[in-house]
Amino acid sequence: MTREQQKALSFYRRIRISLGLMGILPFLLVVYLFLTEKISLTNSVVLYSALILFSILIGFSLLRQSADQLSMLARETATLEKSETVKPVHLHIDGELQDIATNFNALVDRLTRANHDIQEQNIQLLRYADDLAHSYDQLKKEEQLRTHLSRYIGNDLIEQIMQSNDDTLLQKNHRKVITVMFADIRSFTAISEQMEPKDVVAMLNEYFSIMVAIVFKHNGMLDKFVGDQLMAVFGHMSDKARGVEDGLLAALEMQEAADQLMKKRAKNRQPTFLVGIGMNTGHAIIGNVGSENRMDYTVIGDTVNAGARFETLAKGGEIIIGEQTSILRPRSIKLNKRLKLKVKNRSMPVVCYMVDRKGCMDTLQRPENSTHHLPGSLIDAVHEEVPASC
Repeated sequence: MTREQQKALSFYRRIRISLGLMGILPFLLVVYLFLTEKISLTNSVVLYSALILFSILIGFSLLRQSADQLSMLARETATLEKSETVKPVHLHIDGELQDIATNFNALVDRLTRANHDIQEQNIQLLRYADDLAHSYDQLKKEEQLRTHLSRYIGNDLIEQIMQSNDDTLLQKNHRKVITVMFADIRSFTAISEQMEPKDVVAMLNEYFSIMVAIVFKHNGMLDKFVGDQLMAVFGHMSDKARGVEDGLLAALEMQEAADQLMKKRAKNRQPTFLVGIGMNTGHAIIGNVGSENRMDYTVIGDTVNAGARFETLAKGGEIIIGEQTSILRPRSIKLNKRLKLKVKNRSMPVVCYMVDRKGCMDTLQRPENSTHHLPGSLIDAVHEEVPASC
């Protein structure tokens, strides 16, 4: 038996004992008076005794009724602790006891509404928790995607991808007109043989850090490093004309940065080198290529192969571009030589052009209103060269 139940039983006993004493004590008093005072049983005494007894019985009945109502109210309100659900009390009782029941019902109503509000808040909190968990998962996926994309492209392009809400943009396999660039250190083998391995690695890291930053600056995608060669792609997320402009501006800035780097290395009495750059524009397949264990997001096709051959034709400090690149180039990019390149499996030589770096110094800052040549005006100055083989 619980402590609360013991208290309830004690309350009921006190009520019964009180009523019993109220009913018995007056009779005992009358008997005592008759025995001690030797009162004679006259009609008046009998009448008064009957009136007193009747009054006592009426009072006892009224008190018993009130006590029963009070006990009933106590039992009904005891459900507040015994039951998980609290229900209002519906009793037919008198006066102040009815006020107590009314106040109790008002309290029950407030508790019910408070419990309902708490349940709604709990549901809302669960929804918030689900939203937070979903947001955390999204942020985690976004951070993983940023880390993955940072290997290939700059922060500006990463932000464009994030804002487009297309996290598969660099995972789709498709065909597109792109501009591919190859940049290679001339006579790297001869230079590296005269250097300590740690110095070779330090030189390449310094060089690639500068070149990659320029590629990213001009919306390019780093494809791969092959020894001392850098391969980058432009126009993979823009139209072909913009891709050509980005690639050419990047190539010009890379050659200028390479010149500045060589001045710094010469001042520090470190080995110097020159960079040859080849570029080509055309259709290529963009997608993930590799094995199950290793995949690379890259470009493949004849356009890429031709761009690699143009790079082998470029001497240190030169930029050689394909015919489509020259057609789509901005008007501010000047050309000074027209070359013909014999390519295997092709009956006709491939036409390519050398960029006039000196005539393009003003274009290192992107023109605000770039216009492009139509196919009828390919170059500003044309010089035929002896065909070269590749």
